[in-house]
Amino acid sequence: MNPANLQDNIAKKINSSWKSTFFVIWVGQVFSLLGSNLVQFALVWWLTKTTGSAVVLALATLAALLPQVFLGPFAGALVDRWNRRRVMILADSIIALVTLVIVLLFWSGLIQPWHIYITMFLRSLGQAFHWPAMEASTALMVPKKYLARISGLNQMLRGLLNIASPPLGALLLETLPMYGVLSIDIITAILAILPLLFASIPQPKRIKSTLITPANLWADVKDGFLYLKNWSGMMLLAIMAAIVNFLLNPGFSLLPLLVVNYFKGGVWELGWIDSIFGIGTVAGGLILGIWGGFKRKIFTSLFGVMGMGIGILIITLTPANLFLLALIGTGITGLMNPICNGSLQAIMMEHISPEIQGRVFSMLNSLASAMSPLGLLIAAPVAELFGIHAWLLVGAIGCLGMGIGGFFIPVIVHIEENHRVVKSAVNV
Repeated sequence: MNPANLQDNIAKKINSSWKSTFFVIWVGQVFSLLGSNLVQFALVWWLTKTTGSAVVLALATLAALLPQVFLGPFAGALVDRWNRRRVMILADSIIALVTLVIVLLFWSGLIQPWHIYITMFLRSLGQAFHWPAMEASTALMVPKKYLARISGLNQMLRGLLNIASPPLGALLLETLPMYGVLSIDIITAILAILPLLFASIPQPKRIKSTLITPANLWADVKDGFLYLKNWSGMMLLAIMAAIVNFLLNPGFSLLPLLVVNYFKGGVWELGWIDSIFGIGTVAGGLILGIWGGFKRKIFTSLFGVMGMGIGILIITLTPANLFLLALIGTGITGLMNPICNGSLQAIMMEHISPEIQGRVFSMLNSLASAMSPLGLLIAAPVAELFGIHAWLLVGAIGCLGMGIGGFFIPVIVHIEENHRVVKSAVNV
């Protein structure tokens, strides 16, 4: 059966009740993301103030990236075989447990930077299971015609949290001990788990056995790769995304040092950077949610990449005494982020058959993130020797080049028409 027809059939069955089911779960995820953002802000600030090292920040980001790159495809394959509601419950529970351990380490005064690395690795591992389960479930709960708008809404949510989390995190860090701030994440995780205990999430029917063996798991991972490989233009798009991530992720990871060392700011200035990025993201998500993008969604995504390049270029060229201009560049970057990512997510959710979305989403995410660890390993010493600006400038030029170049590559321009189902390769 054509994946679009299959998804439409599922959507029709749940059309009358999809909003109540989806948004109950969605609200729970709002709390979970808020807690995660507070943890991220607090830990990054602690590392920045404690060590002041670009290498330390790069290693922390690297620890958070590795599960997504190397374990993500296997997590996605398991998500397609397991009950997705249970996967989200278990993933949120493990993330909360990891946070509890780090809370106890801060409380006892035994905390060390390497504890933070392990924490970020394990939390990212939980997200490697949670994210594809939520994305694949969304495609089953939400009718196809609303997917682009839901993507925009999700991007807007992340933006709102980016607005609220930094000033809230800064306030909490000045009024509570570190372990008190981190404890909030445990409470928000519980609030995210509770709706999942009672909600009903549709499951795609599998033709073959759900028996999990190393051979079956590897076959599922291979299926995800072959699906993308046979979608003309998608592998090239993944390579372009990998190059963009190679250039951008290290720059974003080192922004706290730019704030402290270049703009001579503190926790509130870092909070403003994150909040303005969030305001831009909200605006971009709102625009995408109302507008829906160009008829060719890929044009919307490429336009977003170009816009991010312009925003980063403004940050790079800002003099040290014009912090406000850097905030404007940050806002533009945030504005264009959901324009780029939300459109690509809509393409994926609209065209990929529900029963294989977990492995395909995870595979694309892993391929797109594959160069980020290398970028971090290179960017840290480059930033130590030549300054963070040098890396940010390369990232800005790379985004502009990739965004503009995509409009002149036929397989990218026609990627939505090029979609095909790999019937001979995919085990469902």
